[in-house]
Amino acid sequence: MTKDEANKRIEKLKKVISYHRYLYHVLNRQEISDAALDSLKHELYQLEQEYPEFITPDSPTQRVAGEPLEGFKKVRHQVPMLSMEDVFSEKELLDWEDYLKRLAPSTKIEYFAELKIDGFAITLIYENSLFQCGATRGDGKVGEDVTQNLKTIESIPLKLHIHHEFPSKAIEKKIKDLIEKGRVEVRGEVYMDKKDFEKVNEERKKKGEPLYANPRNLAAGSIRQLDPKLAASRPLKFLAYDLITEFGQTKHSEEHQILKTLGFKTDSYAKICQNLEEAIELWRKVAQERATLPHLIDGIVVIVNDNDLFDKFGVVGKAPRGVRAFKFSPKQATTILEDIKLQIGRTGAITPVAVLKPVEVGGVTISRATLHNEDEIKRLGVKIGDTVIIGRAGDVIPDVIKVLPKLRTGKEKKFQMPETCPVCGRKLVRPKGEIVWRCPNQDCMARRRESLYHFTSKKAFDIEGLGPKILDQLMDENLISQTSDIFELKEGDLLPLDRFAEKSAENLINAIQNSKKILLTRFIFALGIRQVGEETAIDLARQFGSIDKLKKASKPELEAIPDIGGVVAESIYNWFREERNQKLIADLIKNGVEILPPEKVGKNLAGKKFVITGTLSALSRSEAERKIRLLGGQPASSVSKQTDYLVIGEEPGLKKLEEAKKLGVRTISEKEFLEIIK
Repeated sequence: MTKDEANKRIEKLKKVISYHRYLYHVLNRQEISDAALDSLKHELYQLEQEYPEFITPDSPTQRVAGEPLEGFKKVRHQVPMLSMEDVFSEKELLDWEDYLKRLAPSTKIEYFAELKIDGFAITLIYENSLFQCGATRGDGKVGEDVTQNLKTIESIPLKLHIHHEFPSKAIEKKIKDLIEKGRVEVRGEVYMDKKDFEKVNEERKKKGEPLYANPRNLAAGSIRQLDPKLAASRPLKFLAYDLITEFGQTKHSEEHQILKTLGFKTDSYAKICQNLEEAIELWRKVAQERATLPHLIDGIVVIVNDNDLFDKFGVVGKAPRGVRAFKFSPKQATTILEDIKLQIGRTGAITPVAVLKPVEVGGVTISRATLHNEDEIKRLGVKIGDTVIIGRAGDVIPDVIKVLPKLRTGKEKKFQMPETCPVCGRKLVRPKGEIVWRCPNQDCMARRRESLYHFTSKKAFDIEGLGPKILDQLMDENLISQTSDIFELKEGDLLPLDRFAEKSAENLINAIQNSKKILLTRFIFALGIRQVGEETAIDLARQFGSIDKLKKASKPELEAIPDIGGVVAESIYNWFREERNQKLIADLIKNGVEILPPEKVGKNLAGKKFVITGTLSALSRSEAERKIRLLGGQPASSVSKQTDYLVIGEEPGLKKLEEAKKLGVRTISEKEFLEIIK
């Protein structure tokens, strides 16, 4: 940037910042977020530091002068610590409710809403009332044992006591029994109040030490210190929000009551909501009072209050369907959009991607952001060279939120979607009813690369050592051009290439050979059929049992499968009608790929209904339910006359046991269950 360009940029920044200051402080209106405005101020400050001759008295800057640690044991969670899907608007929250009502028609849904504290998730385990183990979330299945550090937090009781009577005598008795002899697991958030955080940073500043970025990072770092004395020196707190142990509670709200009875601090804002409007009212109230709260929050959590209904809704990926984090606006920053490039997917979809001047958003440096499609570019009115506001949707995916046209210099360029594919030159098409342009050339090199990446991914053939870089190398050397070519590779093909010695070539060829035996579910997913994800692949494998039967399936047969509609059915049907796809499957089989049938589909468990209560030690509840479905059975959340088996894990629910006894439902142990699904 020349000195003249810097001067012009500084003048424009001052005008835009002044405009938004007036909107906010005089008219009580806001067109951009505080974070975006702060980002503009930061850019102005940096430019003025580089070119101090352009600092003027009216500048907004003149208003005010002036590695993960090793050593922790691993802890496997008996019940996975799952994550939550985020929503950022009332519409998204209402859309979620519509989704739930489609899953449970004619069911009145009661909700429970509570603050979403910006802290560090942990789980606490008590044995016979004594605090025995505390662990981090980790990857959701395995965390780190941080017991000694957690013991330094005063709000975590070292021994459980009943602090007041509980409304339900049956639950109170179970509480007493489990405290005296039993296992209790509590989950919640370690956090630090804003004032305490400020004091810590003040002390560090006095000592000339670097300041901490935010209370959450400080809390997390304190808990993951190997020296408990350091954690003890930090004013950490704990808020409980989840109870894994079954005391006979039927609602999530009762879990909060039990946690208070046991002496844990819980959220004072939390409340039962008869409908989503009440939850939205709480969100609005909290948003208004957010600044006055002693600790940082980033929204509220809205959860289905009925535990059986919550379990019935199940889990998708790593998130339960029955809960959403209703968050405030995502973190944002401003930067320059330097270019727009096109990304071509395996199905030919063309996605415009913004190339950005690197900027930090929410602690992550962002240099790329999706622009989704041509219509989104037109809606935003974005040009190459524009100053844009970048946000991370769900604090994860970089997104272009808004353009700031008042900062334009006149040198910005309008983006024009090309008529042809930038890789193969084929004319792009936009199918009727779609918003995405596509390259129709199935032989397009970009599409082939993406198809190969998908084919070898973990959920597909999962070939160890054959990642995108090696695949690119093999394609560039013309050793492979399609998926079936992978299985024709020999060690001699690899040895002349960079990165390959005799042993590494041997290892890769062995990995390829070992991957040839593949379950039908993974094989279907690997084919990369449009609209067919992992769950749909499982449904197809379970329904047809072999690739030959699936190839011959008619549209009505495909549409008859639950969760497969007309669009998906047509996509599957058309894919198997194409001669090149038939040849692909034939070539894979010719090259030694052996497609293994699903595990005993439908014979022993067809139509059998299972309910699981308590915690299973050998596998998670979601894994157990997936296994039941694969074998033709049906998992359920509540015991009824139609239930065939009630599977008893550790700390089973009394209500389900009593209901099974009353209805004469057969109860089986985890060991017996594992024998059935073997």
